[in-house]
Amino acid sequence: MLVSHWRKGAPWLLAGLALFLMAAAPAQAHHLIEITGLKPTPINGLLSGLAHPVLGPDHLLFLLALALVGLRQRLRWMVGLLVVGMLGSTASLIGPGLPGADVLVSLTLVVEALVLLGRLPGWLLLPAMALHGYVLSAVVLDWSAMPLVAYLGGLLLSQGTLLVVSLALLQPAARQLQRHGRRLVAALLIGAGVVTALSQALA
Repeated sequence: MLVSHWRKGAPWLLAGLALFLMAAAPAQAHHLIEITGLKPTPINGLLSGLAHPVLGPDHLLFLLALALVGLRQRLRWMVGLLVVGMLGSTASLIGPGLPGADVLVSLTLVVEALVLLGRLPGWLLLPAMALHGYVLSAVVLDWSAMPLVAYLGGLLLSQGTLLVVSLALLQPAARQLQRHGRRLVAALLIGAGVVTALSQALA
């Protein structure tokens, strides 16, 4: 019974997270090492990788809102999104310096909303996920090998867990959301994306 009520309220929790993101200051650090001032050791790297997608509201909202876009063959999508996310993280380590990456990540919420509304094809979520992976690893460029590997492992586990929650647990409930509810959530995603992109651009 509690699970049923939780699932029914899940899309509105996503809407609340979008509202929070519009009200929050997105330029604040959401990397565990930055927040705590800890040194990049293997254990701290693992913890930071686990926490980073959760502490970054734009990353968290993007991953959880995937439940709304009606992706079929959920296992294939989960694997595909994880792979391109890690490829994006690897690209960040090999060739850092993509101009405006944080702004582009914020705008992936707009892309996600337009996919939800059927205005854009679902495959655009893959390069959007790659952008998230790119930004998530931009903060660990100067780390030594072991903390870096631990960070990437934590990042993989964290994003994998969030994708399972979104596509396996929330998606069945999200299918019951009425058309007007989808439009409202999509509008909030667009608002959150535009507000955070502007804040990042002006920071």
